[in-house]
Amino acid sequence: MSDGNVVTVAKVEAYLDITRRARAKATPLVESGTTEADHLAVMLRMADDYASDAAHFARQGDLVRAFGAINYAHAWIDAGVKIGYLDGHGDDVLFTLP
Repeated sequence: MSDGNVVTVAKVEAYLDITRRARAKATPLVESGTTEADHLAVMLRMADDYASDAAHFARQGDLVRAFGAINYAHAWIDAGVKIGYLDGHGDDVLFTLP
């Protein structure tokens, strides 16, 4: 089995870092007080909650759940960029750009 098929502490930590960087880089494109801003707030809350869950699972040694949760967290951020609620600033490493 190759290392690409094993969830390790290092892999989880790397994905946590990537998601932290994506969360910090993505900036809102929607106007405050709009329905879109409300939707974005929900999306970012989901991202933050999943990232928190991932860190918790990693501390508990549950690396499979940690890896799953951090990927969900990043997906919420990436979705915000993809639908135009967040600006990914042209970063095609951290985001799937529109």
